[in-house]
Amino acid sequence: MPDVFLHQSLSQQQTLAPQMRKSLEILQASTLELTQLVQQALETNPVLEDLTEIISLDEEGPDPDEADSLDYMNETDDDWRDRTILEGKSSPWTSEDEERRQRVYDSIVAPETLQQHLQNQLDLAMVEPEVREAAQAILGNLDDRGFLDLPAKTLAQRMEIRPKPMAEALALVQSFDPAGIGASGIPESLLLQLERTTGKDTIEYKIVRDHLEDLARKRHPQIARALGTTVERIAEAASRIGRLTPNPGGEFDPTGNPYILPDVVIERDDDGNWYARLTGEHLPNLRINDFYKDMIGKSGTDAKARQFLRDQIRDGRSLIHAISLRQETILAIAHKLIEHQPLFLTKGPRHLRPLTMNDIADELSLHATTISRAVAGKYVFTPHGLMEMRAFFATGYQTSDGAEVSNAGVREAIQQLVAAENPSKPLSDEVLMKALDKQGIKVARRTVAKYREQLNILPSHLRKTF
Repeated sequence: MPDVFLHQSLSQQQTLAPQMRKSLEILQASTLELTQLVQQALETNPVLEDLTEIISLDEEGPDPDEADSLDYMNETDDDWRDRTILEGKSSPWTSEDEERRQRVYDSIVAPETLQQHLQNQLDLAMVEPEVREAAQAILGNLDDRGFLDLPAKTLAQRMEIRPKPMAEALALVQSFDPAGIGASGIPESLLLQLERTTGKDTIEYKIVRDHLEDLARKRHPQIARALGTTVERIAEAASRIGRLTPNPGGEFDPTGNPYILPDVVIERDDDGNWYARLTGEHLPNLRINDFYKDMIGKSGTDAKARQFLRDQIRDGRSLIHAISLRQETILAIAHKLIEHQPLFLTKGPRHLRPLTMNDIADELSLHATTISRAVAGKYVFTPHGLMEMRAFFATGYQTSDGAEVSNAGVREAIQQLVAAENPSKPLSDEVLMKALDKQGIKVARRTVAKYREQLNILPSHLRKTF
């Protein structure tokens, strides 16, 4: 039997305190995620309440040890109540206010889904019960684009519906708005759209039915020979086909075009200098409820209840501090972006300079991972539109005259060259590489191809027009 020994060892191990983990979670959270986190905290922590007043981040925060004391919290909240009274914001919540708020809530209507839109049309259709049942089955098997995700014959067998009612139901659904619904795929959807607008006896219909692959590859001369017409006629027909939608149900997708609120706005002041400001209007403003703080000081409060309230107040203050630190960090990064990217703000994306997170981290005495968490999912409204904050950090190239240009600047240069090209003689990646070289930007052809794909620009042979 082997000997058994008992021994001790001493080692160091770094661990994150719960408060530090919460701060990192809040820092990395996007606006939507933060709103959800705060809403969850409001539902689970009874001492927290949402304010209508914005918390100022310009004031110097209290000492952490002092901030945990009950005296400091009472003093802070007393100051807040006094300011609220002086500003005339302590008027009672009347029944008229409640009624007005309810009317606002009742007026918020959820967007209509594709299924609801089609169901409303089916409810108004005068059809036999068996056809209606088959149509209902078809609606239940449409994907987000409005396409039938399995053959109608297979669906009829699974639902034990006779072929004739299923065929009538499919024709009924395909007659619904929007055009192209109920198709088995993009080619059939395009044919349904053309059938409703121009009819079957058109050159567009024949192209989609018989020569869709040649059309995708811009083989206009081959299509013209097959249909006995001119290349010009094919080009005109291709233009009309291009205005059809390959995703007829896309307009009903609630996530297709999400609304993004910027976290920071960069603009000029009255003197023409750039400055950054936090938006903050979309963030809830939290405070510790006075009632529960008073309960701690009451002599009749149960010891367990008092300890529970202390824990909840500590958690609430930790959340408030984490949100404040998040906002201060984002604003500090925005100020540094202004310092590093003045030419971008003045002249546009072409003048975005290469910048790394390590550069900002060193200047703010933070770790690069902290900067990465802070900019994740955050957006900045600039004079050149809404941008993801992470887009300011990119590697780049040095031009022949020694100037630095970021990846975004190279992409914009490619986009400008393609926009100015002759449509009948589009520029190949090789030609684009040489054109960039004349501008002092030396990049490889495969790099040009990569940036072109990132810009969703087709290859030269697919951009050619006739």
